[in-house]
Amino acid sequence: MLRKRRKALKTIELSHPHQFSNTTCPESVMALGYFDGVHRGHQKVIKTAVKLANEKNMLSAVMTFHPHPSIVLRKQGKQVDLITPIEEKIQLIEDMGVDLLYLVHFTEEFASLLPQEFVDSYLINLNVKHVVAGFDFSYGKMGKGTMESLPFHSREKFTQTIVTKLTEHDRKISSTLIRKVISSGDVTYAWELLGRPHFLYGEVIHGDKRGRTIGFPTANIETNDQYLLPPTGVYAVRVMIDGEKYDGVCNVGYKPTFHKSKQEKPSVEVHIFDFNDQIYEKNIKLSWYKRIRSEQKFNTVDELIQQIKRDKESAQDYFKKNMNDPCFLR
Repeated sequence: MLRKRRKALKTIELSHPHQFSNTTCPESVMALGYFDGVHRGHQKVIKTAVKLANEKNMLSAVMTFHPHPSIVLRKQGKQVDLITPIEEKIQLIEDMGVDLLYLVHFTEEFASLLPQEFVDSYLINLNVKHVVAGFDFSYGKMGKGTMESLPFHSREKFTQTIVTKLTEHDRKISSTLIRKVISSGDVTYAWELLGRPHFLYGEVIHGDKRGRTIGFPTANIETNDQYLLPPTGVYAVRVMIDGEKYDGVCNVGYKPTFHKSKQEKPSVEVHIFDFNDQIYEKNIKLSWYKRIRSEQKFNTVDELIQQIKRDKESAQDYFKKNMNDPCFLR
């Protein structure tokens, strides 16, 4: 049960070396991890920290890192496919009732810290009294520190809780698995692993307005490159506009019926059911629920229209059959 007096999440950005000390930081129970996706396994870690903090009458805290460590450690020089960009990750963590978020700027200097140096500076000096992390969490240079070595490195300044592996269909729930599942188009399975539908935020922009000429007006969504999109195809989706939820059918792709050459990146277009408002330049939330079919090229526009009608019916049937599922209220 979360404390009713809980305030909004306070975010503290840290760059190495930071200047905080255990005399200036409040006592806390801290959840450690990168937490991309804030999936069910991550939720178990964070909820455990919140629960223990309430019991100990301390603040609950989360420590996460930005950018993704692989960018720094592997020197990839390219964008990592994130399930949740940093803004969305922060919001999901706040929604779980966390008091403090320590956002550590991940650099080569930070990555070079020995395990004891990390613990001294980023746990003991932040006045952490209890640490919660998954069984496979590692810290320090080359990940040499583990949950088994943490009691030694703690210098008896804090205790710890290890959260065991969480599985679904005998597979460990992990960010890596979820990325693979989303990339395969199985957004329904991704929903099971995440504990909520995969989503993105994007701005409604002007498109070629072809949809309205064939009876299916669409909202064209400009997406951030950081978002992990499912593969091209047609999906049953839900959009949130100005706090209201609407069902729809979404096409991710290159519109081969109308375009001979492939565009640089796929378009994301949503036909929203029973909706006629002008929403250009609005930022909307798009949640993926079910893949209906792959994208295909049609010989005529009429063939496309008939298929869109079937896609719409499939999506409407899907939402109708599942409307009493409590998860659809999220």
